[in-house]
Amino acid sequence: MTDLATAGREMGAAPAPARRRGRRWPARIPYVVVGLYLLVALVGPLLIDYDPVHTPLEDRLLSPGSETSDGSTAWLGTDGVGRDVLAQIVYGARTSVIIGGSTVGISCLVGVALGAVAGYARGWVDAVLARIFDVLLAFPAILLAIVIAGAFERSVPLVVFALSATAWISFARVTRSIAMSVRERAWVDAARVMGVPARTILGRHVLPFTAGPIVALATLEFALVVLAEAGLSFLGIGLPPSTVSWGQTIAGGKEYLETAWWISTLPGIALSLLIVNVGILGDQLTARHRRGDLA
Repeated sequence: MTDLATAGREMGAAPAPARRRGRRWPARIPYVVVGLYLLVALVGPLLIDYDPVHTPLEDRLLSPGSETSDGSTAWLGTDGVGRDVLAQIVYGARTSVIIGGSTVGISCLVGVALGAVAGYARGWVDAVLARIFDVLLAFPAILLAIVIAGAFERSVPLVVFALSATAWISFARVTRSIAMSVRERAWVDAARVMGVPARTILGRHVLPFTAGPIVALATLEFALVVLAEAGLSFLGIGLPPSTVSWGQTIAGGKEYLETAWWISTLPGIALSLLIVNVGILGDQLTARHRRGDLA
């Protein structure tokens, strides 16, 4: 065995563990990218000296790397009213993480609870909840969010509510299908025969089986929510002007694409990188669940 390993190294072949690590490192890129975004969202605003909503008109449309009127450097340039693009990207990351995390969290709690009840109870309870799922699923999610966000005064809680109005359905449908399958297992029947309360059966014997699929679904829904929030802000019906958003920054720079491309392009790249890497991360988690690596 030693001779074979020595011969393999002499021929330039890497040991098996090294080859496996070489194959795995590209799959870790989404984790690194998403982790960097979360880090920027958490501590980035503490390290940025620029006010993202300050509008010094004398500094408008400065190119990346230019010096501002107060002697600082606009590393990513400024927009049409003098706001620093780097500060808007950093604060926009925090906005996206807050709205995305809040929406997914609320949707997960509501969807998992209703889906578990529908799948376990069956009968008329399942029939009523399933019809509610189908009716709400018939409405285009982004259209319903536009209607809700456009009908009231713009605010972060309103955007979270508008995006959560349909996002919870995916969690409910996945949880319902798993609960319908698990409730037929022998240990669940035994627990019912022994008189264990339904809420205890759901908590101990049904919901643990939903952890893997729900985690994978949550990452995919997070990407969709961030993209939807940017779309609402781009249309001007999402967040108030005092709240920095990638969508608002991209919308504000669309009229300067030929002369100041960085205003819309750089936040657009930041948004695209986050969406793509979160989507890849969700696909990887889904694949791991199918292989049995997740619960």
